[in-house]
Amino acid sequence: MLKQFFGKFISEKGRSQSGSILVFEVVLIFIFSLSVLAVLSGAVYQFKVLRSTGYREQAFQVAEAGVNYYQWHLAHYATDYQDGTGVAGPYVHDFVDADTQEVIGQYSLEITPPPIGSTIVTIQSTGWTTANPQVRRTVTVRYGIPSLAKYGFLTNSDIWVGAASTFYGEFHSNGGVHYDGTALSPVNSARATYTCTSATGCSPSQTKNGIWGSAGASTQAFWTYPVPNVDYSSITSDLATIKASAQSGGLYLPASNASGYSIVFLSDGTFRVYKVTSLRAHATGTDVNGQSHSENIDYQNRSEQTTVCSPYPCAMPANGLIYIEDRTWVEGTVDGRAMLAAATLPYNPSTAPSILIPNNLVYEAKDGDDVLGLIAQKDILMTYFVPSNLEINAAFIAQNGSFQRYHFSGSLKGTLTVYGSISSYGQAATYWGSSGFTTRSYSYDSNLLYGPPPSFPLSTSGYQQLSWSTD
Repeated sequence: MLKQFFGKFISEKGRSQSGSILVFEVVLIFIFSLSVLAVLSGAVYQFKVLRSTGYREQAFQVAEAGVNYYQWHLAHYATDYQDGTGVAGPYVHDFVDADTQEVIGQYSLEITPPPIGSTIVTIQSTGWTTANPQVRRTVTVRYGIPSLAKYGFLTNSDIWVGAASTFYGEFHSNGGVHYDGTALSPVNSARATYTCTSATGCSPSQTKNGIWGSAGASTQAFWTYPVPNVDYSSITSDLATIKASAQSGGLYLPASNASGYSIVFLSDGTFRVYKVTSLRAHATGTDVNGQSHSENIDYQNRSEQTTVCSPYPCAMPANGLIYIEDRTWVEGTVDGRAMLAAATLPYNPSTAPSILIPNNLVYEAKDGDDVLGLIAQKDILMTYFVPSNLEINAAFIAQNGSFQRYHFSGSLKGTLTVYGSISSYGQAATYWGSSGFTTRSYSYDSNLLYGPPPSFPLSTSGYQQLSWSTD
């Protein structure tokens, strides 16, 4: 009986152990299956991520191809912002595999042309693949052509910078430079040596280095000479083109048959136009060439010309151009973008008009949205009765003359503050020792480089990339 009992017990225990092993194996298989599923699921997920990343990278490459295409287009057609179609975008192009000639994607271009006076064009290219058009990438690039207002001060002549002058912006002279002032940026001369005369502080005349003077060591560290000559004719605008454009889409004023015109800019984005009918008497002055001027250069009486535009006061012209065939006084607060040229064609030295500054001329804001270009066929002149402390904001070009205030004996002023850029064909002069501005500060408006006044001369370097971004 004991044998039968133990035999039955052993048999049942064996069956129990076999069942336990079976359950354990099932559990192991279940756990292994879960692990395999997790691994497979992770692998599938990783595959999807990789495939999605691949599609995104391909879409990005297609989008960049769109930017490259339009950069090429602008290199050949610099002012075409409609992809050669003459109609508004967006403009969709196929992206073709160069090896198989198969269309593997597309890009859509949206082109934002420059605002008036700016050279900056924005290209937005959105790309996708034919395999997965739902995945899209966008690349946005800004391109601009630099203007020739890269200099804070440019002259074609020898010059003497006094001790009370400070320049913030690149300074260049095609002649020699006697520099006693302060500079916080490069000071360049195209001359290795030059003959310094009494006009630039040497009596008797003597040979000097291209740049010399009593400026401090920190300023002298900015001196470089000789450097390549700047072709001054390249920074002069085509006055005939400006005149034609002003006649067709701007404001054109013929000779006044009086003493000239007065333009007063207003802070609301408009300006008033006056005809100058009489002048205010003052002392005789002497210019940078030693020539005496007994003519009066301050207005006294003016007649407002309310019929030159409608409505009046005049809004900034659509193309930003004002062309005046007479001497012109300019003052006020500029809100907007404009180029004002005072010239008569063809050029005659005896009749070429100047632009005169009788009062402050400032921007409503110095943020690049407000900009004024002043091109005088002869001189940019600050008048006899100009305020003691004068601020003027503009890109000034004295195309055949000088940026100056005549030497009026004993007529001393306080501070001259210039914001913008100055291009003076002849020697510039605003202080003479016994007259002029005792303190001078010249600050370069960096917005002029890619956002110059309308019709301002541009560099021949073509478009340059200014910014790049992607989603």
